[in-house]
Amino acid sequence: MNHASVPTASDPIRTIDVIRKKRDGFELSPAEIDHVISKYTSDDIPDYQVSALLMAGFLRGFTRAETVALTNSMLHSGDVLDLSGLSAKKVDKHSTGGVGDKTSFIVAPIAAAAGLVVPMISGRGLGHTGGTLDKLQAIPGLRVNLSLAEFQRVLEKCGCAIIGQTQQLAPADRKIYAMRDVTATVESPALICASIMSKKLAEGIDALVLDVKTGSGAFMKKEEDAIALAELMVDTGEGVGKKTVALITDMDQPLGHAVGNAVEIEEVSSVLQGRGPHDLLELCLELAAQMLYLGDHAASISEGKSIAKEMIGSGKALERFRAMVQAQGGNAAIIEHPEKLPKARHRAVISSSANGFVQAMQCERIGSACVVLGGGRERKEDSVDHSVGIIVHKKVGDRVATGEPLCDILYNSEERAEGARRMIERSYQISDVPPRSQRPLVRRIISKSDARPN
Repeated sequence: MNHASVPTASDPIRTIDVIRKKRDGFELSPAEIDHVISKYTSDDIPDYQVSALLMAGFLRGFTRAETVALTNSMLHSGDVLDLSGLSAKKVDKHSTGGVGDKTSFIVAPIAAAAGLVVPMISGRGLGHTGGTLDKLQAIPGLRVNLSLAEFQRVLEKCGCAIIGQTQQLAPADRKIYAMRDVTATVESPALICASIMSKKLAEGIDALVLDVKTGSGAFMKKEEDAIALAELMVDTGEGVGKKTVALITDMDQPLGHAVGNAVEIEEVSSVLQGRGPHDLLELCLELAAQMLYLGDHAASISEGKSIAKEMIGSGKALERFRAMVQAQGGNAAIIEHPEKLPKARHRAVISSSANGFVQAMQCERIGSACVVLGGGRERKEDSVDHSVGIIVHKKVGDRVATGEPLCDILYNSEERAEGARRMIERSYQISDVPPRSQRPLVRRIISKSDARPN
């Protein structure tokens, strides 16, 4: 293509010219990107033109500058929360999704108890990873569809709140995601980044901590892909003036022991009471420390971890969780009385067929087994059974004897339980020797600063 045929800055912007320019490999300007996003949000350009632009960008790729501009336009396609009336720093945490990942319910109360404001807008599960809102709604009565005014009132009272996406925040993302889903452009790193970051930045936050999962149970199976996405999101967050850090974390096995909805909430309560699995606690302390550091409540990451431990040890984090549950209409009695959570009718043990060591787990199969039980969705319209789940007894590196329990499955349907059993049994690899080494839970930390104090 001849450079002379590219529209100049003085020309009026036409959608067809923007499509042609991206198709031919040129970088779009912020004004051109904003033109398409604003026109599409207001229904002034048709789906087929946006689908053409998405595919052109998917094939040609979007530059860092384009990704920042796209995020910014989607961010400002609707309301941006004004939390300036709250004097504390506003810091959120986002995970790209994993099996047994219930960290949001732990780190939000920790950070709020330490003095930050944590406005979390989260999603439902689709596929093997489960959803934050589905897990939270295992608590009887709890409401996640709050208005923005209600959201702000909960934040003022509790310092943290977790709700679903509203109609007012980043409406362009909802429309564009629907088009990506039917045009085979979901996997574009730039579009993933813009989707995540536009919603998060619309919360009116000062800083963001990203937990980018990698491994057999993550969407990003390869670590290099997770790193590339994390770097893109950090650059984008910093590009719109927000402190941003990303942790690349392991998802080659479930996080904690519980996989499901009610069972994960019960495990959250245990951790906030000073008990619970070591790996889950370790990651939550790291994430909370990063939040406290970015929010200027800790001079170093090690100080942030000390503060986070104090919030758990003193019971202050637990009280924040209790207050948030109550403020959102939930029954906070579940904290001391987990029997009030939904319970499956049946429990079965999956035992080891060999002696040895757990060499590896196919983590996605564990998550998919929970979906088969009814604890997740295969389609958006599917309902979720909050009572079912999986309790993992043996993880990578553990010694196991023939007949010893690997997992328990909590179920309501014999047919579903049999399908889940087969998946779980195939997920375990047992060997005569222990694994040579176990990869660290936090594999890498990505930030714009090369000198983050420990």
